[in-house]
Amino acid sequence: MELVFLGTGAGVPSKERNVSAIALKLLQEQNCIWLFDCGEATQHQILYTSIKPRKITKIFISHLHGDHIYGLPGLLSSRSFQGGDTPLTIYGPQGLKSFIETSLNISGTHLTYPLTVMEISHGSIIKDEEITVYIEELDHVIPSFGFRIVENDKPGELLVHKLKEMGIEPGPIYQEIKEKAFVETSNGKRIYRKDVIGENKKGRIITILGDTRLSSRFTSFAKNADVLVHESTFREDKEALAEQYFHSTTSQAARLAKESNCKHLILTHISSRYQKEENEQLLQEAQAIFPQTDLAHDFSTFTIK
Repeated sequence: MELVFLGTGAGVPSKERNVSAIALKLLQEQNCIWLFDCGEATQHQILYTSIKPRKITKIFISHLHGDHIYGLPGLLSSRSFQGGDTPLTIYGPQGLKSFIETSLNISGTHLTYPLTVMEISHGSIIKDEEITVYIEELDHVIPSFGFRIVENDKPGELLVHKLKEMGIEPGPIYQEIKEKAFVETSNGKRIYRKDVIGENKKGRIITILGDTRLSSRFTSFAKNADVLVHESTFREDKEALAEQYFHSTTSQAARLAKESNCKHLILTHISSRYQKEENEQLLQEAQAIFPQTDLAHDFSTFTIK
C-alpha cells in the first residue's frame, strides 16, 4: 500500500499546492489504484507520476465542494482516451450522480468503460474480498464524509521448522497444509493447519477524513489507524476561524491522532494563506502534540508497511 498526494491545498490551487486528491496504490494487493477526491487539474498532477488512469478502479469523493470534484469530468474523459476499458465505480454524497451525468451529457462525452456512481450515506459499507471501507459523516458546511479503509488480516507464515521436526520435508504437501484445515500423510498422521501456521498478519488501517471540524465522535473512526490523513486548513492560532468555516487546525488534527492511538498522522488541505517558509511551523505545531506527524506536499509518497 502506498499513498500518493496529488493535491494538498485548500480551496484554490496555488503555485505550491494543487487542490485535493490522494491516490491509494494497491498494485501489489489488487493491481489497482483508488482515488480519494479529484480536485481541478488532478489529471495534470497524475502526468508527473507513474499512475495510469486505467488502473484507477474506485474513486471516493468526500464532498461536493469544487476543490474536491472539479477535476472529475476531465479525468473520466481522459481515462477513455488512455485505453481505460475496465469498470470504474465512484462513491460520494447525494448529488454526485447528477453532477457527473450533467457534465458528461452537456459536453457530449462518451466513455469506453462501464461507470457506476454510488451515492453514500452515514454508515455505508463497501466490501470486497480483501478490504472493507467504512464511511462516517463529518462536520462540514455541506455533507462531507470520511473513509476508514480496513485490510483483512492475512494468514500467518507456515512454520517450516515445526514441519521438519515432524519429518515433513518441503513439497506440494506444504501448499496443501496452507489451504486445508488438516492434511493426512501417507502413514496416516494428521497435520492440523492451526498447529503449524503462525499468528495472522494484522491488516492495515487507513483513515482519510474529508473537510471537517474536529469532533470527539471521530475518535473511534480513526482508532488504531496505521495512518490518519487529516485536513489542517489553519494554524493553531486560527481555531476560531476553523470553527467558523467548518475546518480544522494542525493541533486539532494532532489531538485526534493522539486520542485515537494512531501510528502516523499526515496533514493535508493546507490554506493558500501559508507560504512555503511556514510549512515547518505548521508541522511543529502538530508534532508538539503528536510527534509521528508528517506534512504532505504535492507528490509526497508514503508507504504503509
